[in-house]
Amino acid sequence: MTTEATERELILGLIIREGFEIEDYAITAREAEAAKFHTLFVADGLSTDVKAPRGNLEPITLFSALAVLTERPGLISTISSTFSDPFTLARQVASLDHISHGRAGWNTVTSAFGQENFGPKALPEHDERYAVAEEFITVVKELWASWGKGATSSGHTGFSVDASKVHSIDFAGKYFQVKGPLNISRTPQGRPIIAQAGTSEAGVAFGARHADIIFIAGLDGLEASQQIYAQIQRQVAQTGRDAGQVKILPGAFPIVAETDEAAHRILEDSLADLDYPAAIRGMAPMFGGIDLSGYDLDKPLPPEALPDEALIDGRRSRYAVLKQYLEAPGQRRTLRDLVRFHSAAAGHWLLIGSPQTVADQLQERFENGAADGFIFIDAYNKFPGSLHGITRLLIPELQRRGIFHTDYTGDTLRATLGLPDPD
Repeated sequence: MTTEATERELILGLIIREGFEIEDYAITAREAEAAKFHTLFVADGLSTDVKAPRGNLEPITLFSALAVLTERPGLISTISSTFSDPFTLARQVASLDHISHGRAGWNTVTSAFGQENFGPKALPEHDERYAVAEEFITVVKELWASWGKGATSSGHTGFSVDASKVHSIDFAGKYFQVKGPLNISRTPQGRPIIAQAGTSEAGVAFGARHADIIFIAGLDGLEASQQIYAQIQRQVAQTGRDAGQVKILPGAFPIVAETDEAAHRILEDSLADLDYPAAIRGMAPMFGGIDLSGYDLDKPLPPEALPDEALIDGRRSRYAVLKQYLEAPGQRRTLRDLVRFHSAAAGHWLLIGSPQTVADQLQERFENGAADGFIFIDAYNKFPGSLHGITRLLIPELQRRGIFHTDYTGDTLRATLGLPDPD
């Protein structure tokens, strides 16, 4: 692969691992900042299985703490539009943008489960969840814009507000009625960064209209990745937006060691004691509740076990990735292969090898129209030391090739990503 510098550089984000202690998150965040990750993401689940409990700190609370423990990386919280209200979310994310001096973002998701904790109404069907999300994000963006530039000032006489630059939004839709304005001033970024996760038809259309960052499941092959990248860019352009101002970042799960052999040993050691029945139960939400436990582990799944993507009401885009993995041409992948793949990488692109091997694969996709960068998953819970492999081995190799920055630029996350002022 070429090592010549290029003006276009990878954007790298990191999904930080689950946990309950701020000290653990702080260690991860500081290591990521030292490696110059553009942004940190935290996933969020609104329910957990009593047989295998898991969880993490609430995202806005967590990132408010990390905002004063870090200086440069973006802080993007995953918050569901299905189980939140737009005024509260707009206020929370705007507050985080002020606390972090312009580093906040919202990863908008529609949630495929968790309704048992927000009853009594049933979970809307997949496409209706996106209809709700459309109104929700419209309200949030209007609330963020309800304080204009120059609406506030401070000086020796104290803090003052120019009321002529603050307006109500008077939104009245099918799902939400919000008068506004927001009760917090315009944020340092003008508008916090909006990220969107999901590559279902409805998800891509939604992201094309609203997102600054589109986070997609990392696909198994270059050609498939190029196709989804081009599809998203076309849809962005069709909305009248500049496709170059929307960053498309596939998920990637790198296991990096000094040699290819050492990296593969890390993977095999981690899967040696895999509880297959429990892992199959854990995949059920990805398959819309489909139970795969009755199938032979060492045989390919029959076609009837894998319905069309449009029939799945759960995490439709992730289901499509797992289905594609099983049905890859020229492969004879079994249920055991699927369970190992999902357990190792949760349906994301799994990269295993030395810094040179993994960097070659990332560079190939970056330079051939398949990605603007990647969202790495911190695999600490499954592969202890995995973040060190990324920060101490892989990042220096990417910097040596001139495709990843060596320091932050800009005063805000929006500026660091090279995105224009929202006005």
